Amino acid sequence: MVSVHGGMRLTEQYTVTWDQVSFGRHTIELTKTKNGSRRTVHLNDDAIAAIKSMQRPGQKRTDVVFPNPVKDFVTDEWFPPCLKEAGISGYVWHENRHTFCSWLAMNGASIKDIQVAAGHKTVQMAAKYAHLSPTHNQGVVDRISSAHRAATAQTNCHQNSHQTEEATPDRSGLLVVTN
Repeated sequence: MVSVHGGMRLTEQYTVTWDQVSFGRHTIELTKTKNGSRRTVHLNDDAIAAIKSMQRPGQKRTDVVFPNPVKDFVTDEWFPPCLKEAGISGYVWHENRHTFCSWLAMNGASIKDIQVAAGHKTVQMAAKYAHLSPTHNQGVVDRISSAHRAATAQTNCHQNSHQTEEATPDRSGLLVVTN
């Protein structure tokens, strides 16, 4: 849950300690990332609930949130059996991160939003998810339609009516300014 709702890399998630988690701010402050930069991971309610389920009595603030009994962040002992039980094949842990970015795109996040949320160093890394936002892409194209231009012209007429020039939309919806 945390992986697909927080977008952290495997090594980032498995090094998080309780003192990096802020339930009040809904964040994790990562100090160890792939690109060497610190970053804040913003968490939704699903991720917060999953993290809270990891709390145990007697934990120290320096204890890791997701104890991994296997050395070097290897998930081979538990992840493949979970996938098999769920009937999923050909899936690797890193695809959780791709799912996170894809869900952001499909829900209208900009490329810059995805870059920041995922901690990508460049916007080009996040750009590969742009095709997953069909309503966003349609909205961009719709901005140049005649109906949109007419609506924009109406707004501009009102704004321009406070000036000495008179503005009226022509038959195509374009704004025509006359003195």
